[in-house]
Amino acid sequence: MQILIYPPSMQGTGSFDGGSITEQKPIGFSGEGSVVKRVGPLFYWAWARAEEEGYIPLHPHQGFEIMTYVLQGRAEHGDTLGTRSTVGAGGAQIMQTGSGVSHEERFIGPDMEAFQIWFEPAIRQALLRQPTYAQVEHGEFPAEQAEGCTRKTVIGEGSPVRLVTDALMWDVELEPGRLLRHPLPAGRTLTALAVRGGGSWHAADAPEKAGSFREKDFVLLHSHKDAEAVVTADAGGRLRLLLIEVPSSVDYPLYPKR
Repeated sequence: MQILIYPPSMQGTGSFDGGSITEQKPIGFSGEGSVVKRVGPLFYWAWARAEEEGYIPLHPHQGFEIMTYVLQGRAEHGDTLGTRSTVGAGGAQIMQTGSGVSHEERFIGPDMEAFQIWFEPAIRQALLRQPTYAQVEHGEFPAEQAEGCTRKTVIGEGSPVRLVTDALMWDVELEPGRLLRHPLPAGRTLTALAVRGGGSWHAADAPEKAGSFREKDFVLLHSHKDAEAVVTADAGGRLRLLLIEVPSSVDYPLYPKR
Protein backbone atom coordinates (compact mmCIF):
# COMPACT_ATOMS: atom_id res chain seq x y z
CA MET A 1 0.00 0.00 0.00
CA GLN A 2 1.24 3.46 -0.90
CA ILE A 3 0.86 6.07 1.86
CA LEU A 4 1.57 9.70 0.93
CA ILE A 5 1.44 12.49 3.54
CA TYR A 6 1.10 16.17 2.64
CA PRO A 7 1.56 18.73 5.46
CA PRO A 8 -0.09 22.17 5.23
CA SER A 9 3.03 23.56 3.51
CA MET A 10 2.23 21.29 0.54
CA GLN A 11 -1.42 22.32 0.42
CA GLY A 12 -2.89 25.40 -1.19
CA THR A 13 -4.31 28.53 0.40
CA GLY A 14 -6.98 31.06 -0.45
CA SER A 15 -9.23 33.74 1.01
CA PHE A 16 -12.49 35.61 0.44
CA ASP A 17 -14.18 38.77 1.66
CA GLY A 18 -10.97 40.65 2.40
CA GLY A 19 -9.58 37.78 4.45
CA SER A 20 -12.70 37.23 6.57
CA ILE A 21 -12.73 33.70 5.15
CA THR A 22 -9.40 31.87 4.90
CA GLU A 23 -8.83 28.49 3.30
CA GLN A 24 -6.40 25.59 3.48
CA LYS A 25 -6.70 23.53 0.29
CA PRO A 26 -5.62 19.87 0.26
CA ILE A 27 -6.76 19.88 -3.38
CA GLY A 28 -6.82 23.32 -4.97
CA PHE A 29 -7.08 25.11 -8.28
CA SER A 30 -4.09 25.91 -10.46
CA GLY A 31 -1.70 28.41 -8.92
CA GLU A 32 -2.97 27.96 -5.36
CA GLY A 33 -0.01 25.86 -4.18
CA SER A 34 -1.61 22.44 -3.74
CA VAL A 35 0.77 19.60 -4.61
CA VAL A 36 -2.25 17.29 -5.10
CA LYS A 37 -4.22 18.51 -8.13
CA ARG A 38 -7.01 15.93 -8.02
CA VAL A 39 -7.73 12.34 -6.93
CA GLY A 40 -9.81 10.55 -9.55
CA PRO A 41 -13.19 12.33 -9.58
CA LEU A 42 -12.37 14.22 -6.35
CA PHE A 43 -11.70 17.58 -8.00
CA TYR A 44 -11.35 20.16 -5.19
CA TRP A 45 -11.24 20.27 -1.40
CA ALA A 46 -11.03 23.45 0.69
CA TRP A 47 -11.06 23.83 4.47
CA ALA A 48 -12.61 27.24 5.14
CA ARG A 49 -12.54 29.21 8.39
CA ALA A 50 -14.23 32.43 9.50
CA GLU A 51 -13.44 33.81 12.95
CA GLU A 52 -16.56 35.98 12.92
CA GLU A 53 -18.39 36.15 9.58
CA GLY A 54 -17.55 36.10 5.89
CA TYR A 55 -19.55 36.42 2.67
CA ILE A 56 -19.02 35.09 -0.86
CA PRO A 57 -21.35 36.85 -3.33
CA LEU A 58 -23.42 35.24 -6.08
CA HIS A 59 -21.29 33.23 -8.54
CA PRO A 60 -22.01 30.51 -11.13
CA HIS A 61 -21.28 26.76 -11.27
CA GLN A 62 -21.95 24.04 -13.85
CA GLY A 63 -21.56 20.28 -13.95
CA PHE A 64 -19.88 19.58 -10.63
CA GLU A 65 -21.50 18.14 -7.51
CA ILE A 66 -20.52 20.47 -4.67
CA MET A 67 -20.85 19.74 -0.95
CA THR A 68 -20.41 22.17 1.93
CA TYR A 69 -19.90 20.17 5.14
CA VAL A 70 -19.96 22.23 8.34
CA LEU A 71 -17.65 21.45 11.26
CA GLN A 72 -18.44 24.44 13.50
CA GLY A 73 -20.71 27.48 13.23
CA ARG A 74 -23.30 27.96 10.50
CA ALA A 75 -23.41 28.20 6.70
CA GLU A 76 -26.07 30.24 4.93
CA HIS A 77 -26.89 29.45 1.30
CA GLY A 78 -28.89 31.24 -1.36
CA ASP A 79 -29.20 30.37 -5.06
CA THR A 80 -30.96 31.14 -8.32
CA LEU A 81 -33.24 28.13 -7.79
CA GLY A 82 -34.92 30.21 -5.08
CA THR A 83 -33.27 28.45 -2.15
CA ARG A 84 -32.56 30.21 1.15
CA SER A 85 -31.22 27.90 3.85
CA THR A 86 -28.95 27.64 6.89
CA VAL A 87 -27.17 24.55 8.17
CA GLY A 88 -25.28 24.07 11.43
CA ALA A 89 -22.43 21.91 12.69
CA GLY A 90 -22.47 18.40 11.27
CA GLY A 91 -24.86 19.30 8.47
CA ALA A 92 -24.30 19.47 4.73
CA GLN A 93 -25.48 21.47 1.74
CA ILE A 94 -25.30 19.68 -1.62
CA MET A 95 -25.58 21.28 -5.05
CA GLN A 96 -25.73 19.18 -8.21
CA THR A 97 -25.00 22.13 -10.45
CA GLY A 98 -26.00 20.45 -13.72
CA SER A 99 -26.79 22.85 -16.56
CA GLY A 100 -25.95 25.82 -14.35
CA VAL A 101 -26.83 27.60 -11.13
CA SER A 102 -25.47 30.57 -9.20
CA HIS A 103 -25.22 30.69 -5.41
CA GLU A 104 -24.04 32.87 -2.57
CA GLU A 105 -22.59 31.79 0.78
CA ARG A 106 -22.23 33.30 4.23
CA PHE A 107 -20.10 31.64 6.92
CA ILE A 108 -21.08 32.62 10.45
CA GLY A 109 -18.95 32.08 13.57
CA PRO A 110 -17.56 32.44 16.04
CA ASP A 111 -14.79 30.13 14.80
CA MET A 112 -16.78 28.80 11.86
CA GLU A 113 -15.19 25.90 9.95
CA ALA A 114 -16.46 24.05 6.90
CA PHE A 115 -15.23 21.93 4.03
CA GLN A 116 -16.23 22.64 0.47
CA ILE A 117 -15.66 19.59 -1.71
CA TRP A 118 -16.23 19.23 -5.46
CA PHE A 119 -16.95 15.84 -7.04
CA GLU A 120 -16.76 15.43 -10.80
CA PRO A 121 -19.32 13.29 -12.64
CA ALA A 122 -19.17 12.88 -16.43
CA ILE A 123 -19.44 16.58 -17.26
CA ARG A 124 -21.08 16.27 -20.68
CA GLN A 125 -23.96 14.28 -19.22
CA ALA A 126 -24.10 16.46 -16.10
CA LEU A 127 -24.62 19.59 -18.20
CA LEU A 128 -27.85 18.07 -19.52
CA ARG A 129 -29.36 17.67 -16.04
CA GLN A 130 -31.40 20.21 -14.11
CA PRO A 131 -29.52 21.68 -11.14
CA THR A 132 -30.67 20.62 -7.67
CA TYR A 133 -30.09 21.61 -4.06
CA ALA A 134 -30.40 19.44 -0.94
CA GLN A 135 -29.68 19.96 2.74
CA VAL A 136 -29.02 17.28 5.34
CA GLU A 137 -28.87 17.94 9.08
CA HIS A 138 -26.38 16.25 11.38
CA GLY A 139 -28.94 13.89 12.94
CA GLU A 140 -30.02 12.53 9.54
CA PHE A 141 -26.65 10.89 8.86
CA PRO A 142 -26.14 7.33 10.11
CA ALA A 143 -23.39 6.80 12.68
CA GLU A 144 -21.96 3.80 14.46
CA GLN A 145 -19.92 3.53 17.65
CA ALA A 146 -17.58 0.71 18.64
CA GLU A 147 -14.40 0.34 20.68
CA GLY A 148 -13.59 4.01 21.05
CA CYS A 149 -14.52 4.90 17.47
CA THR A 150 -17.44 6.93 16.12
CA ARG A 151 -17.93 6.71 12.36
CA LYS A 152 -20.54 8.89 10.66
CA THR A 153 -21.41 8.06 7.04
CA VAL A 154 -21.73 11.30 5.08
CA ILE A 155 -21.84 9.66 1.63
CA GLY A 156 -22.50 5.94 1.40
CA GLU A 157 -24.78 3.27 2.77
CA GLY A 158 -27.66 4.71 4.79
CA SER A 159 -26.84 8.36 4.04
CA PRO A 160 -29.54 10.55 2.48
CA VAL A 161 -26.90 12.16 0.22
CA ARG A 162 -27.22 10.94 -3.38
CA LEU A 163 -24.50 11.76 -5.89
CA VAL A 164 -23.91 10.69 -9.47
CA THR A 165 -20.14 10.62 -8.83
CA ASP A 166 -18.75 7.40 -7.34
CA ALA A 167 -17.61 8.58 -3.91
CA LEU A 168 -17.84 7.59 -0.24
CA MET A 169 -17.25 9.87 2.74
CA TRP A 170 -17.01 9.48 6.52
CA ASP A 171 -16.47 11.72 9.54
CA VAL A 172 -14.47 9.67 12.06
CA GLU A 173 -13.50 10.29 15.68
CA LEU A 174 -11.11 8.01 17.60
CA GLU A 175 -10.33 8.01 21.30
CA PRO A 176 -6.60 8.19 22.20
CA GLY A 177 -4.75 5.04 21.20
CA ARG A 178 -7.74 3.51 19.39
CA LEU A 179 -7.73 2.30 15.81
CA LEU A 180 -10.00 2.00 12.77
CA ARG A 181 -9.70 -0.62 10.04
CA HIS A 182 -10.82 0.42 6.56
CA PRO A 183 -11.09 -2.06 3.66
CA LEU A 184 -9.59 -0.52 0.52
CA PRO A 185 -10.44 -2.33 -2.74
CA ALA A 186 -7.93 -2.43 -5.58
CA GLY A 187 -8.18 0.58 -7.86
CA ARG A 188 -9.55 2.94 -5.23
CA THR A 189 -7.86 5.71 -3.28
CA LEU A 190 -8.63 6.76 0.30
CA THR A 191 -7.99 10.37 1.23
CA ALA A 192 -7.82 11.48 4.87
CA LEU A 193 -7.63 14.97 6.35
CA ALA A 194 -6.66 15.27 10.02
CA VAL A 195 -9.12 17.78 11.47
CA ARG A 196 -7.98 17.39 15.09
CA GLY A 197 -5.12 15.36 16.54
CA GLY A 198 -2.60 13.02 14.94
CA GLY A 199 -1.76 9.37 14.54
CA SER A 200 -0.43 6.89 12.01
CA TRP A 201 -1.58 4.86 9.00
CA HIS A 202 -0.36 1.44 7.90
CA ALA A 203 -1.44 -1.50 5.77
CA ALA A 204 -2.85 -4.35 7.87
CA ASP A 205 -0.29 -6.72 6.36
CA ALA A 206 2.66 -4.36 6.89
CA PRO A 207 2.37 -2.73 10.35
CA GLU A 208 6.10 -1.97 10.35
CA LYS A 209 5.63 0.49 7.45
CA ALA A 210 3.58 3.07 9.27
CA GLY A 211 3.22 6.69 8.18
CA SER A 212 2.77 9.22 10.97
CA PHE A 213 0.67 12.34 10.49
CA ARG A 214 -0.24 15.44 12.47
CA GLU A 215 -3.21 17.77 12.70
CA LYS A 216 -4.02 19.43 9.34
CA ASP A 217 -2.01 16.85 7.34
CA PHE A 218 -3.58 15.38 4.20
CA VAL A 219 -3.00 11.68 3.49
CA LEU A 220 -3.51 9.55 0.35
CA LEU A 221 -3.65 5.75 0.54
CA HIS A 222 -3.70 3.57 -2.56
CA SER A 223 -3.23 -0.11 -3.28
CA HIS A 224 -3.04 -2.09 -6.53
CA LYS A 225 -4.66 -5.05 -4.76
CA ASP A 226 -7.43 -5.43 -2.20
CA ALA A 227 -6.04 -4.22 1.11
CA GLU A 228 -6.97 -3.03 4.57
CA ALA A 229 -5.81 0.35 5.83
CA VAL A 230 -5.44 0.88 9.58
CA VAL A 231 -5.35 4.25 11.31
CA THR A 232 -4.36 4.58 14.98
CA ALA A 233 -4.85 7.72 17.05
CA ASP A 234 -1.92 9.02 19.06
CA ALA A 235 -2.04 8.10 22.73
CA GLY A 236 -2.00 11.75 23.76
CA GLY A 237 -5.30 12.94 22.33
CA ARG A 238 -8.53 12.41 20.45
CA LEU A 239 -8.36 12.17 16.65
CA ARG A 240 -10.89 13.45 14.13
CA LEU A 241 -10.55 12.61 10.45
CA LEU A 242 -12.57 13.23 7.33
CA LEU A 243 -12.22 10.30 4.93
CA ILE A 244 -13.18 10.29 1.24
CA GLU A 245 -12.82 7.21 -0.94
CA VAL A 246 -13.01 7.43 -4.74
CA PRO A 247 -11.91 5.38 -7.73
CA SER A 248 -8.31 6.17 -8.64
CA SER A 249 -9.41 6.57 -12.28
CA VAL A 250 -12.75 6.73 -14.11
CA ASP A 251 -13.97 5.67 -17.54
CA TYR A 252 -15.01 9.17 -18.68
CA PRO A 253 -12.99 12.27 -19.60
CA LEU A 254 -12.10 14.49 -16.65
CA TYR A 255 -12.09 18.26 -16.77
CA PRO A 256 -8.55 19.41 -17.66
CA LYS A 257 -6.73 20.80 -14.65
CA ARG A 258 -3.24 22.24 -14.93
